[in-house]
Amino acid sequence: MTRKIDTILFDLDGTLINTIDLIIASFQHTLKVYFPERTYPREEVVSFIGPPLSETFGRLNPGHEEEMIHEYRSFNHANHDRLVTEYEGVQETLDTLKDAGYQMAIVTSKRRDTAFQGIELMKLNAYFPVVISLDEVTRYKPDPQPVDLALEGLGATAEHAIMVGDSQHDILSGKNAGTLTAGVDWTVQGADHLASFEPDVMLTSMRDLPEYLKAFK
Repeated sequence: MTRKIDTILFDLDGTLINTIDLIIASFQHTLKVYFPERTYPREEVVSFIGPPLSETFGRLNPGHEEEMIHEYRSFNHANHDRLVTEYEGVQETLDTLKDAGYQMAIVTSKRRDTAFQGIELMKLNAYFPVVISLDEVTRYKPDPQPVDLALEGLGATAEHAIMVGDSQHDILSGKNAGTLTAGVDWTVQGADHLASFEPDVMLTSMRDLPEYLKAFK
Protein backbone atom coordinates (compact mmCIF):
# COMPACT_ATOMS: atom_id res chain seq x y z
CA MET A 1 0.00 0.00 0.00
CA THR A 2 1.31 3.47 -0.91
CA ARG A 3 2.19 5.58 2.11
CA LYS A 4 -0.07 8.56 2.68
CA ILE A 5 1.53 12.01 2.91
CA ASP A 6 -0.34 14.71 4.83
CA THR A 7 2.57 16.80 6.15
CA ILE A 8 5.17 18.89 4.32
CA LEU A 9 8.29 20.33 5.94
CA PHE A 10 10.25 23.02 4.09
CA ASP A 11 13.69 24.46 4.47
CA LEU A 12 13.55 28.26 4.19
CA ASP A 13 16.63 29.82 2.54
CA GLY A 14 17.16 28.70 -1.03
CA THR A 15 13.94 26.68 -0.96
CA LEU A 16 11.00 28.97 -0.20
CA ILE A 17 12.75 32.34 -0.44
CA ASN A 18 15.72 33.42 -2.51
CA THR A 19 18.28 34.59 0.02
CA ILE A 20 21.30 33.35 -1.92
CA ASP A 21 22.60 36.77 -2.99
CA LEU A 22 22.15 38.03 0.59
CA ILE A 23 23.96 35.05 2.10
CA ILE A 24 26.86 35.24 -0.33
CA ALA A 25 27.20 39.02 0.15
CA SER A 26 27.11 38.55 3.95
CA PHE A 27 29.85 35.92 3.84
CA GLN A 28 32.00 37.98 1.47
CA HIS A 29 31.63 41.08 3.64
CA THR A 30 32.56 39.19 6.82
CA LEU A 31 35.49 37.39 5.24
CA LYS A 32 36.80 40.68 3.82
CA VAL A 33 36.83 42.12 7.34
CA TYR A 34 38.74 39.17 8.83
CA PHE A 35 40.86 38.10 5.88
CA PRO A 36 41.44 41.32 3.88
CA GLU A 37 44.38 39.79 2.05
CA ARG A 38 42.21 37.04 0.54
CA THR A 39 39.45 37.08 -2.05
CA TYR A 40 36.60 34.61 -1.65
CA PRO A 41 34.86 34.12 -5.01
CA ARG A 42 31.18 33.25 -5.17
CA GLU A 43 31.95 29.63 -6.10
CA GLU A 44 33.96 29.12 -2.91
CA VAL A 45 31.43 30.89 -0.68
CA VAL A 46 28.67 28.61 -1.98
CA SER A 47 30.41 25.68 -0.26
CA PHE A 48 29.86 27.43 3.11
CA ILE A 49 26.07 27.46 2.75
CA GLY A 50 24.05 24.94 4.76
CA PRO A 51 25.62 24.41 8.19
CA PRO A 52 25.08 26.90 11.03
CA LEU A 53 27.40 29.90 11.00
CA SER A 54 29.17 28.71 14.15
CA GLU A 55 30.35 25.59 12.35
CA THR A 56 31.50 27.40 9.21
CA PHE A 57 33.31 30.24 10.99
CA GLY A 58 34.73 27.85 13.57
CA ARG A 59 36.38 25.94 10.75
CA LEU A 60 37.64 29.10 9.02
CA ASN A 61 38.78 31.06 12.07
CA PRO A 62 38.76 28.99 15.31
CA GLY A 63 38.12 31.01 18.45
CA HIS A 64 36.60 33.97 16.59
CA GLU A 65 33.23 32.44 15.71
CA GLU A 66 31.05 34.74 17.80
CA GLU A 67 32.55 38.00 16.58
CA MET A 68 32.36 36.80 12.97
CA ILE A 69 28.74 35.79 13.45
CA HIS A 70 27.99 39.26 14.83
CA GLU A 71 29.64 40.90 11.80
CA TYR A 72 27.77 38.61 9.41
CA ARG A 73 24.39 39.20 11.04
CA SER A 74 24.83 42.96 11.23
CA PHE A 75 25.44 43.12 7.48
CA ASN A 76 22.74 40.53 6.78
CA HIS A 77 20.04 42.38 8.73
CA ALA A 78 20.95 45.75 7.22
CA ASN A 79 20.72 44.42 3.65
CA HIS A 80 18.00 41.78 4.07
CA ASP A 81 14.99 43.44 2.47
CA ARG A 82 17.08 44.83 -0.41
CA LEU A 83 18.58 41.49 -1.46
CA VAL A 84 15.92 38.86 -0.67
CA THR A 85 13.55 37.94 -3.51
CA GLU A 86 10.80 35.41 -4.12
CA TYR A 87 10.95 32.22 -6.16
CA GLU A 88 8.40 31.93 -8.92
CA GLY A 89 5.54 29.57 -8.08
CA VAL A 90 6.10 29.31 -4.33
CA GLN A 91 3.13 31.40 -3.20
CA GLU A 92 0.63 29.73 -5.51
CA THR A 93 1.94 26.28 -4.57
CA LEU A 94 1.58 27.00 -0.87
CA ASP A 95 -2.00 28.17 -1.53
CA THR A 96 -2.70 24.92 -3.40
CA LEU A 97 -1.21 22.77 -0.63
CA LYS A 98 -3.03 24.64 2.12
CA ASP A 99 -6.34 24.38 0.28
CA ALA A 100 -5.72 20.64 -0.16
CA GLY A 101 -5.43 20.24 3.61
CA TYR A 102 -1.72 19.59 4.01
CA GLN A 103 -0.17 20.73 7.27
CA MET A 104 3.13 22.51 6.83
CA ALA A 105 6.13 23.66 8.85
CA ILE A 106 9.48 25.36 8.24
CA VAL A 107 12.71 23.72 9.41
CA THR A 108 15.64 26.13 9.14
CA SER A 109 19.19 26.45 10.46
CA LYS A 110 18.74 30.21 10.89
CA ARG A 111 18.08 31.96 14.18
CA ARG A 112 14.39 32.52 14.84
CA ASP A 113 14.46 36.31 14.55
CA THR A 114 16.35 36.20 11.26
CA ALA A 115 14.10 33.47 9.87
CA PHE A 116 11.00 35.51 10.65
CA GLN A 117 12.49 38.54 8.92
CA GLY A 118 12.29 36.55 5.68
CA ILE A 119 8.98 34.85 6.48
CA GLU A 120 7.31 38.19 7.15
CA LEU A 121 8.89 39.91 4.15
CA MET A 122 7.48 37.25 1.83
CA LYS A 123 4.15 37.03 3.72
CA LEU A 124 4.49 33.31 4.50
CA ASN A 125 3.23 33.45 8.09
CA ALA A 126 -0.26 32.12 7.36
CA TYR A 127 1.03 28.84 5.93
CA PHE A 128 3.29 27.75 8.76
CA PRO A 129 1.96 27.33 12.32
CA VAL A 130 5.27 25.67 13.27
CA VAL A 131 8.75 27.07 12.58
CA ILE A 132 11.76 25.19 13.93
CA SER A 133 14.88 27.35 13.93
CA LEU A 134 18.39 27.10 15.30
CA ASP A 135 17.07 28.45 18.61
CA GLU A 136 14.88 25.40 19.23
CA VAL A 137 17.45 22.65 18.68
CA THR A 138 20.53 21.27 20.34
CA ARG A 139 21.50 19.27 17.23
CA TYR A 140 21.07 20.72 13.76
CA LYS A 141 20.51 19.26 10.30
CA PRO A 142 21.55 16.69 9.10
CA ASP A 143 20.63 15.33 12.54
CA PRO A 144 16.93 14.34 12.61
CA GLN A 145 16.15 16.48 15.68
CA PRO A 146 14.89 19.58 13.81
CA VAL A 147 12.59 17.46 11.65
CA ASP A 148 11.42 15.47 14.67
CA LEU A 149 10.54 18.69 16.52
CA ALA A 150 8.58 20.04 13.55
CA LEU A 151 6.61 16.81 13.29
CA GLU A 152 5.94 16.88 17.02
CA GLY A 153 4.76 20.47 16.79
CA LEU A 154 2.29 19.56 14.07
CA GLY A 155 1.17 16.33 15.73
CA ALA A 156 2.42 14.46 12.66
CA THR A 157 4.55 11.38 12.01
CA ALA A 158 7.57 10.87 9.79
CA GLU A 159 5.83 8.07 7.90
CA HIS A 160 3.30 10.58 6.56
CA ALA A 161 5.67 13.50 5.90
CA ILE A 162 8.07 14.81 3.28
CA MET A 163 11.03 17.16 3.80
CA VAL A 164 11.73 19.64 0.99
CA GLY A 165 15.08 21.43 0.76
CA ASP A 166 17.94 22.79 -1.32
CA SER A 167 20.92 21.23 0.48
CA GLN A 168 22.18 17.81 1.46
CA HIS A 169 21.60 18.76 5.10
CA ASP A 170 17.86 18.95 4.41
CA ILE A 171 17.77 15.67 2.53
CA LEU A 172 19.84 13.81 5.13
CA SER A 173 17.87 15.26 8.04
CA GLY A 174 14.64 14.04 6.45
CA LYS A 175 16.09 10.62 5.68
CA ASN A 176 17.46 10.30 9.22
CA ALA A 177 14.04 11.15 10.62
CA GLY A 178 12.27 8.70 8.29
CA THR A 179 10.40 11.11 5.99
CA LEU A 180 10.27 11.15 2.24
CA THR A 181 12.57 13.82 0.79
CA ALA A 182 12.40 16.27 -2.11
CA GLY A 183 15.34 18.22 -3.50
CA VAL A 184 14.95 21.43 -5.50
CA ASP A 185 16.97 21.81 -8.65
CA TRP A 186 17.37 25.58 -8.19
CA THR A 187 19.84 24.84 -5.41
CA VAL A 188 22.89 27.09 -5.59
CA GLN A 189 25.13 24.04 -5.11
CA GLY A 190 23.83 22.47 -8.31
CA ALA A 191 21.10 19.93 -9.02
CA ASP A 192 23.54 17.09 -9.70
CA HIS A 193 25.22 17.60 -6.33
CA LEU A 194 21.90 17.50 -4.49
CA ALA A 195 20.64 14.54 -6.53
CA SER A 196 23.72 12.57 -5.43
CA PHE A 197 22.17 12.40 -1.94
CA GLU A 198 19.25 10.48 -3.46
CA PRO A 199 16.13 12.44 -2.50
CA ASP A 200 12.92 10.65 -3.41
CA VAL A 201 12.20 13.33 -6.00
CA MET A 202 13.95 16.34 -7.55
CA LEU A 203 11.60 19.27 -8.19
CA THR A 204 12.27 21.50 -11.22
CA SER A 205 9.72 23.99 -9.90
CA MET A 206 7.83 24.26 -6.62
CA ARG A 207 4.71 23.80 -8.77
CA ASP A 208 5.81 20.16 -9.28
CA LEU A 209 5.22 19.32 -5.62
CA PRO A 210 1.38 19.07 -5.56
CA GLU A 211 1.46 16.85 -8.63
CA TYR A 212 4.06 14.57 -7.08
CA LEU A 213 2.04 14.30 -3.86
CA LYS A 214 -1.06 13.08 -5.72
CA ALA A 215 0.52 9.62 -5.67
CA PHE A 216 0.45 9.68 -1.85
CA LYS A 217 -3.20 10.61 -1.23
